[in-house]
Amino acid sequence: MPETLRILDSLEGVVPADWDALAGGNPTVAYAFLDSLHRSGCATTRTGWSPQYVSAWQGERLVGATPLYVKSHSYGEYVFDWGWAEAYERHGLAYYPKLLCAVPFTPATGPRLLAATPAMRARLARAVLDLARDAGLSSLHVLFPRDEDAAAFRSAGLLERAGIQFHWRNDGYADFEAFLAALSHDKRKKIRQERKRVANAGVTLRRISGREASAADWDFFASCYRRTYREHRSTPYLTREFFGMIGERMPDNVLLVIAEREAKPIAAALDLFGPHALYGRYWGSVEYVPGLHFEACYYQAIEFCIEQGIALFEGGAQGEHKHARGFLPEATRSFHWLAHPAFNRAVDEFLGEEGARISAYVDELNDRNPFRK
Repeated sequence: MPETLRILDSLEGVVPADWDALAGGNPTVAYAFLDSLHRSGCATTRTGWSPQYVSAWQGERLVGATPLYVKSHSYGEYVFDWGWAEAYERHGLAYYPKLLCAVPFTPATGPRLLAATPAMRARLARAVLDLARDAGLSSLHVLFPRDEDAAAFRSAGLLERAGIQFHWRNDGYADFEAFLAALSHDKRKKIRQERKRVANAGVTLRRISGREASAADWDFFASCYRRTYREHRSTPYLTREFFGMIGERMPDNVLLVIAEREAKPIAAALDLFGPHALYGRYWGSVEYVPGLHFEACYYQAIEFCIEQGIALFEGGAQGEHKHARGFLPEATRSFHWLAHPAFNRAVDEFLGEEGARISAYVDELNDRNPFRK
């Protein structure tokens, strides 16, 4: 039976199990995660995220899909194109709306072409590009695709942009001490000192799943999350309702780390995880304790990955400070198409120069490898 393509403006009518079978266990593209972003009002047309999911069907069975949004701004993406938008404006051209293939507010590598075969991924990539062209949109942007999807977008003729994140890999460590033993002496000593400062400050930490988290736990985490954004003079993207939804709808993919002193919570971190990877997401505190950020966001998550046999910990956007704590530089990719031929050529030239700078930066980081020679 030949596949038919449909454009979806929501996930209503999609069988969650069919969607998740295509997601391959990655929680950042799970049905519950994406649908909660929409239902909670975090990623909707009102907030500048209009879902336009390209989907492929055999009869009434979903066989392919891609998370796709028409965007009226560039917030919440973590691959920055503000300069491109400003250049359009200077030339009297409209950059928005644009088309974005990504997971809202989530700089994590994962499926962008949810399909079982290379042929279907190639068809979806072409369909996404055709949608951008036919709708008269300024551009198409694909953020943090996995390797299989990158190949399909590359073949479709999109421009490739290099990026960098810091990821921790589980080398079969028996425990946290085994991980420390693999580091150079000065890095190992620094981590031990940081953990000791937290313990000496009377802080204890507990790790709980979404299944174990109480309403009070989520209330506290949400307040920490909002506080972090206020401290950076930013508006938080996500709501208490969203956090409660994922805790209820995907409880075995959510890890909360709660830091307490004298039985009172003072900080919290949120991670998502699946069988293959853990994704560091958000953190906040109501009290400053030296080293607590590293403990709650990194060391607790590393211990969890070792205990659960999870191979990869993606630390999220930015943060060279992660390098000294055992996270190594990893290349990330994004793909871009701009309808205006002159701008497409200019961006292509810019990406070549930017990629050379990133390559040199990675070489520099590798010269300062935190692990023992």
